[in-house]
Amino acid sequence: MNNDLLFLAGRNAYERIRDKGLGPEDISVVAGAAGAAKWLIISELDKTIFSQWLKDRLKPLLLYGTSIGSWKLASAALKDPVSSIDALADAYIQQRYNGRVTPAKVKQECRKILDKCFPMERISEILSHPVMRFNLTAVKCRGVTGSEKNSLQLFGFALSFLLNSVSRKLLTLFFERAFFFDPRENPAFFEESDFPIQRVALDTDNFRHALLATGSIPMVMDGIRDISGAKSGVYRDGGILDYHPASFTPKDLSGIILYPHFSTRLIPGWFDKKNPRRNAHPEHMKDMLMLVPSPEFVSRLPYGRIPDRADFKTFDGNDTQRIAFWKEAVFQGRRLADSFMESVSSGSIRSKVRPLQAYPN
Repeated sequence: MNNDLLFLAGRNAYERIRDKGLGPEDISVVAGAAGAAKWLIISELDKTIFSQWLKDRLKPLLLYGTSIGSWKLASAALKDPVSSIDALADAYIQQRYNGRVTPAKVKQECRKILDKCFPMERISEILSHPVMRFNLTAVKCRGVTGSEKNSLQLFGFALSFLLNSVSRKLLTLFFERAFFFDPRENPAFFEESDFPIQRVALDTDNFRHALLATGSIPMVMDGIRDISGAKSGVYRDGGILDYHPASFTPKDLSGIILYPHFSTRLIPGWFDKKNPRRNAHPEHMKDMLMLVPSPEFVSRLPYGRIPDRADFKTFDGNDTQRIAFWKEAVFQGRRLADSFMESVSSGSIRSKVRPLQAYPN
């Protein structure tokens, strides 16, 4: 039996899949997590899901992500998801930084990726897709977290980290959730938002700025100021509040949330990464099906791990080696895509699916 891909489902999704299997029309939402280069390991899986499995779907499908999770879903919402996701993966892999890496340089590189993958003339293609309805979140910064002075920003995020260790709710002092949505659908996400929220309709004027903002990692990349249609201020990575988004789930969801992921853990926010006790609430995961590379699959990758943003430092001065590693990871990820298609087409997913809460982090 192929054990490359894990199928981990919340209680409602688990019962549904065990009973009937899984078809394209069973999916209500496809979600995408922050995680930078980690996404590369599931890029072939994403590509196959959108280009093959969902290609004949007729009813609208909600897409929601933060950071790189939103970038890949925006690619999937273009007319040709194969070439679009390939282009994003290639552009991400080919990033190069000479000399001291500054937030301004990272922003410049990210703009190059957007120029290549999401030129202005293609934004309307996403916003008018007959099936896909694209949505994302960023955060509006308050106080010193909005500063581009390193010392002030570092102070603000250090204080945020400390307060978050006491309670996530204290992050309301520093951040507001900004939900950018497809105006054709305006999904009922964050009906009970645990943070202040503003809702902004996506259009051709603000799309690229919102996409750039949701990938603006604090201290790594400059923020994005004054996005059209949104409140004035500095916007940063949506993963700050929704690192592996789960709390967006509407109460009346009728289908399954498909979640191609690179980890068995759903981490609520960016500051929770090193806190093993801070995980997504089970109630938010009840309709989710997570697709995750198995430990056996990961152990067979070069270096026995998936790509990581830290590889820019690990392979500092040796882009050739980093790029070779990342390309090989993408190539090996084809096995995940094959495992998914075999499992759903044969119906074997019914026996392969496991309860999400029963699988260890």
